[in-house]
Amino acid sequence: MAELRVKKPADGHITVTPQSAGWTYVGFEVDTLEPGRSAHDNTGARELCLVFLSGTGRVAVGGRDFGELGGRSSPFDGPPAAVYVPAHTDWRVTATTRLELAGCSAPGGGDYPARVLDIPAQITRGKGSNTRYVTNILPETEPAHSLLVVEVITPGGNTSSYPPHKHDTDNLPEESLLEETYYHRLNPPQGFAMQRVYTDDRSLDEALVIEDGDVTLVPRGYHPVAAVHGYDLYYLNVMAGPRRTWKFHNAAEHEWLLK
Repeated sequence: MAELRVKKPADGHITVTPQSAGWTYVGFEVDTLEPGRSAHDNTGARELCLVFLSGTGRVAVGGRDFGELGGRSSPFDGPPAAVYVPAHTDWRVTATTRLELAGCSAPGGGDYPARVLDIPAQITRGKGSNTRYVTNILPETEPAHSLLVVEVITPGGNTSSYPPHKHDTDNLPEESLLEETYYHRLNPPQGFAMQRVYTDDRSLDEALVIEDGDVTLVPRGYHPVAAVHGYDLYYLNVMAGPRRTWKFHNAAEHEWLLK
């Protein structure tokens, strides 16, 4: 099994592939582009959601110019800009300021349009010290083949992805099988957070110390997160599996927290 914590490398360029993660569906990448530099590729057999973490860039997909997008100063500064790129499509992003760009990918297929995504208003989930703020970037209601993308801000001292839940069994309508990555950022960046990934039988049971720029791999099991006092936590989730729906199962011993 791959290491569940992928530490931010010195150059800041993060790459998670199905091969490196030891699974089937989810890929994830983060790159930082200085003004004038470009990132470009063809998606091949995969679909892609480009998320502007910070900064601005000019976007072209399939020969169509989508103009300059982005503009927030950090992932904590308002809603993101995001672009959906279908399978077998060329794309290019050229930085117009210093740009942090995330690429979220999964197997593609079908006739889905390339487009700038319409980002809905942020919603509040949970209550008390379990409050967090959710922005759905590529939810089930948006056309795509297998990708689901969402970002969450959890205030310092609060929990998230909690009560613990899992989505590792292909048993619809009760539960769907979805691999998942968490890309973490902290404000201020010198902070840390905690994440546990575990199964009912504890054959997988890891407690991770998360620092700014780390990625957590969730191949299976429950995966709650805790943001420590004084440090807000941002994470960008990428999910994909054999069926594009998010149906989760709560840990039975903690479900009383929802009542």
